[in-house]
Amino acid sequence: MLTIISPSKTLDFNTKPIFASFTKPENLNRSRQLVNVLKKLKPQQFSDLMNISPKLGQLNYERYQEWNLDKTTDSAKPAILAFKGDVYSGIDINQFSESDIYYAQDHLRILSGLHGILRPMDLIQPYRLEMGSKIPVPGKNSLYEYWGDQITKTIKKDLVSLESEILINLASDEYFKSINQKKLKARIITPIFKDFKNGSYKFLSFYGK
Repeated sequence: MLTIISPSKTLDFNTKPIFASFTKPENLNRSRQLVNVLKKLKPQQFSDLMNISPKLGQLNYERYQEWNLDKTTDSAKPAILAFKGDVYSGIDINQFSESDIYYAQDHLRILSGLHGILRPMDLIQPYRLEMGSKIPVPGKNSLYEYWGDQITKTIKKDLVSLESEILINLASDEYFKSINQKKLKARIITPIFKDFKNGSYKFLSFYGK
């Protein structure tokens, strides 16, 4: 069984990692191609691209100017520790044993606009790039086109490695759309978490996450 989740817009690169070991994302060369495009954008273009404030536009402009494949733990962090938000608070990686962490490394994947797909221990640098962003990549109209079937192929490979045909989808629609379900040929289970309120069951984003 393999589980997929979305990344988080909120990041934590100030807290010291609770473990020293890490892996590298599998698609770093493709990530670098995206960064080379993003490095050419101005702060206001980041604001327009991701519908964020001028302050965040400036922040992300600076992040991509500083992005460097040669950087390691001095300015990077394992993805499962770098992302923050309701989902990651629920995972509560700080309570994981060593065996829990290794299990997550094999059975959990984080979809990413910049990296395509990440394992929990994959080292990342600060970034923001939603999968739905209309980034001006030459010859492509969207990140969905840019990543093509690469994410699907990686998930298929991981399922074969786990000797499983079950994919648990806990990702948002924006990120799940990056997967070609027909080519994946797996049993996809998408749980819907609802709370009973005012006489009926409803999806409440905070509790659902």
